[in-house]
Amino acid sequence: MKSSKINNIVLVHGGFVDGSGWESVYAILKNRGFHVSIVQNPTISLAGDVAVTNRTINAQDGPVVLVGHSYGGAVISEAGNNPKVGSLAYITAFALDNGESVGALIKNPAPGAPVPPILPPQDGFLLLDAAKFADSFAADVEPGLAAFMGASQVPWGLDALNGAVSQAAWKSKPSWYLVATDDKMIPPDAQRFMAKRAGATVAEAKGSHAIYVSQPEVVADLISQAAEVWR
Repeated sequence: MKSSKINNIVLVHGGFVDGSGWESVYAILKNRGFHVSIVQNPTISLAGDVAVTNRTINAQDGPVVLVGHSYGGAVISEAGNNPKVGSLAYITAFALDNGESVGALIKNPAPGAPVPPILPPQDGFLLLDAAKFADSFAADVEPGLAAFMGASQVPWGLDALNGAVSQAAWKSKPSWYLVATDDKMIPPDAQRFMAKRAGATVAEAKGSHAIYVSQPEVVADLISQAAEVWR
């Protein structure tokens, strides 16, 4: 067996945001010689987002490292079954098991765990309270940018929140997981549980849920590790 570098990286954003948040991670990976693609998911339904992600995967010219942040972890847990996907990288993300949904996992938070400021659904979509967005989602992001992220949220569909994974790709693909230890959206202990269950190679860093924005080098380093696979 020998180490073989995967050259194609596909980045999948989470709920409430779009793919533009990956800009700095994209630039770092490009500078390291990777071919990087960013999925723009509508986040209306999990099935729809998996379909959009698969179109991007299928457009690549070889094996792919599939990366998901937050709800994007649910997407890559399903889309990662695509035969072009060589490895998975979860960035403080939901590494769902068979039959699980994000909604089911967050339904009963642990005592004392921070509760994300999700507003009541409107027309089947969710938003975070914009006034609390920075503190809960992006506490270590530059304040002006964090405020913009809160004001430019993408509504997150209930069908995305409640969409269940049919076959978790991490059961058959190697995975990496970055735990953000100051995350107020997904408790760090929940991240560690999912990472351990997936058998992932784990790194931890002090950062918010938006660590992919605030600490792109740390995120790019984990993705680069996921690109080195044994064949």
